[in-house]
Amino acid sequence: MPAFRSFRSPFPAPRSLRATRVHGFTLLEVLASLALLGLLMLGVYAGVGIATRSVHAGTARVERLDEVRAAQQLLRRELAQAMAQTIDHDDRGVPLVFEGAPRQMRYVAPLPGYLGALGPQLQTLRLADDGDNGLRLELGLALLPPDGSQAQPVGKPQLLVDHVRWARFSYRGVDARGRATPWLARWTDGRTLPRLVRVELQLDGQVPWPTLEVPLRVDAGTGGSTSLLPMRRAGTL
Repeated sequence: MPAFRSFRSPFPAPRSLRATRVHGFTLLEVLASLALLGLLMLGVYAGVGIATRSVHAGTARVERLDEVRAAQQLLRRELAQAMAQTIDHDDRGVPLVFEGAPRQMRYVAPLPGYLGALGPQLQTLRLADDGDNGLRLELGLALLPPDGSQAQPVGKPQLLVDHVRWARFSYRGVDARGRATPWLARWTDGRTLPRLVRVELQLDGQVPWPTLEVPLRVDAGTGGSTSLLPMRRAGTL
C-alpha cells in the first residue's frame, strides 16, 4: 500500500496570523499575582480597622466628656442649693443638717424642674466599689415625709460617673473666730453646713475630672444665707 504523507500547504500562513498567537500565564506568574493581591487586601483591611478604632475611640471620648460635664453641672447645682434642713439627730438629740465623710455626704436640696415637684429631697452622694478594683460616683434620693419620719428612698442610686481610680470628698468652713479652716476630710459639725465642698476624682482613660469646688449658700449656724467674702478677704481662696 502506498504510504500516506502529511499534507502541507505550499502557501505559508500570513504573518498577521502568526503574530496574534497568545501565550498563557505561567504558574509562577499566577502565584505572584495572588501574593500581591493578598498584600493589597491585607493593607486595605488594616486601614479600615485603624479607621474604625479611631472612630470608636473618638466617640467614646466624646461620650465620656459629656458624662463628666453632666455630672459636674448636676453636683454644682444641687450642692449650691443645699438647705439647712434636719436629716438626722446625734446621740443627744441635736438635729443634724449635713453629713460629710471622705466617701459620702448627705444633705437636703431641691431637684430641678418637674423632679422638684415632690419638694426638697435627702440626697446621698457616695463613692461605691464597682467590683473591679475601682469606684463609681452615685447619687441616691429619698423623700422626706412631712411628719418627720424616716426618709423613703426613691428608686436605686443614679450612676453619675464610673471607672474611677481614686476619689475624695473634702470640706471647708470657718472656725469660732470667723477664719477659714483648712480642707477637712470629714465634716464634724453636722449642725451646720460647710462653706465649701470639694469633689476630687481620678478617672480611667484620658478624660480628666476638673476639681469641683462648690460654695454652699446657707449656714445653719446663722439661720440664713452667708457669703464667702470673709474667706476671700483672708486670702485663703
